[in-house]
Amino acid sequence: MPHGTPLISLLTIGLGLAFVFGMIATRLKLSPLVGYLIAGVAIGPFTPGFVGDAHLATELAEIGVILLMFGVGLHFSLDDLLSVRAIALPGALAQILAATLLGVGMGHLMGWPLEGGIVFGLALSVASTVVLLRALQERHVVQTERGRIAVGWLIVEDIAMVLALVLLPTWADLRNQVAASGGAFTWDQAGQVGLAILLTLGKVGAFVLIMLLFGKRLIPWLLHRVVHLGSRELFRLSVLAIALGVALGASELFGVSFALGAFFAGMIMGESELSHQAANETLPLRDAFAVLFFVSVGMLFDPMTLVNDPWPLLGALSIVVIGKFLAAYVIMRLFKQPPDATMLISASLAQIGEFSFILATVGVGLGLLSPDARDLILGAAILSIVLNPLAFLIAERFVPKPPPAPPAPAPVPVARQRAVIVGFGRVGSRIGRQLEARKIDYAVVEEREEIIERLLEQGIETIPGNAASADTLRAAAIDRATLIYITVPDGFEAGRIAEIARQQNPGIRILARSHSDAEAEHLAGRGADVIISGEEEIAQAMIDATGPKPGGA
Repeated sequence: MPHGTPLISLLTIGLGLAFVFGMIATRLKLSPLVGYLIAGVAIGPFTPGFVGDAHLATELAEIGVILLMFGVGLHFSLDDLLSVRAIALPGALAQILAATLLGVGMGHLMGWPLEGGIVFGLALSVASTVVLLRALQERHVVQTERGRIAVGWLIVEDIAMVLALVLLPTWADLRNQVAASGGAFTWDQAGQVGLAILLTLGKVGAFVLIMLLFGKRLIPWLLHRVVHLGSRELFRLSVLAIALGVALGASELFGVSFALGAFFAGMIMGESELSHQAANETLPLRDAFAVLFFVSVGMLFDPMTLVNDPWPLLGALSIVVIGKFLAAYVIMRLFKQPPDATMLISASLAQIGEFSFILATVGVGLGLLSPDARDLILGAAILSIVLNPLAFLIAERFVPKPPPAPPAPAPVPVARQRAVIVGFGRVGSRIGRQLEARKIDYAVVEEREEIIERLLEQGIETIPGNAASADTLRAAAIDRATLIYITVPDGFEAGRIAEIARQQNPGIRILARSHSDAEAEHLAGRGADVIISGEEEIAQAMIDATGPKPGGA
């Protein structure tokens, strides 16, 4: 490592190797997360060559968790969370209990004391924030009912782990006191446990209350003041300062995790009409630091664990991947949730991550958990993250497909055109109004539940789902459409939609939006006929408003 530059070395080599291995993984049809983890193993202390600073990597990864949860909070509201509390709260608690009992059972077989089995089980019970959210985002379901259940479940797990981290030192002290007093457990000691629980819950409640009473007014007001200054740089800084500041304040003042604090900061900021701009400003940093999270996880893993302790490691991995999957599946079915939501939640939770490492480290430091058990937790985390895409693949295979629609009668030639609008946000809704004015029939493909409900109430033909799926476009009768308007802001996703639309209807006219020349080139290569760039349209409108050319007619 170059002298005196551990941070620069870590960022350069870590991100560089993550890019290389991520590219290789993608070409092999694997998740790029696998490549990021391998990059971390390559620069970790257990492999030859460059060794990154693990402490720095962990802190940088924590920033990634903060920004990721902040971004999720931007798209959520308190109503969204309350709407899924009946499933997320009991479901998360039941799943934590099931995984903890499995961990205690394995600990008993390994000859560990009861407290070691409990800490081990708790560490295996909590899913990784980054992995879960990345999986939801890749499938474009964060804003759906299924996505809200998953995030609500994650928030409950987060609060439960905060409570566990507060109670572990108290538990260790009580254990030592009981041992010193000859094994007797007094009412005073029981009161200490109860007081610690009440104090933790009170701190969390106080933080939430302050955010709802004061943050809900202060944060949007501050953003609007910054916008009026006319500096994009200051706006970006204000968003990052709010996200990181609230996360740090929540941790230092209320004992709340960074992730939970950032989530509430994002949720409060989401009340502002500037939330979309705030999300765009933080997106590049969120992606970069999320990659560093996986690199930092890989650095903790000793590959020799696969050789030295294969069977205990397989047992821990089975609890995470199989035990948690089945527990979540049973819980979701008991709540009579549909198969697609059941499988999504079950696969999402079949992995562990950052909180697992924190619990394991605290447990070892307090003498409640053995170092060998901590190594099993790290190994199970690495392998479960690698296997998580496979869990989704298996889960999706078992989701029953909707029955095929009866063959439609041969279309009767009519003069009116038919269009499909993908996405009904600010752009899509304006297109819809223009099509109605021109008497053109249209259908909407949308995946946001609140928009779907509104469209159905208005009697507009709506196909719920992601248009990047061939089945969804088929359900929208793309083969009978003459026009498709792709309004989603993600250029790469739009390219995939255009490609599928062209395959299913070679004669359809495809209109899409882009934000850059690279996106426009990508869309054109995927079959888009007309590509609208916001910058070009604005420039043309300004020129048109200038008046006729000098010397013109």
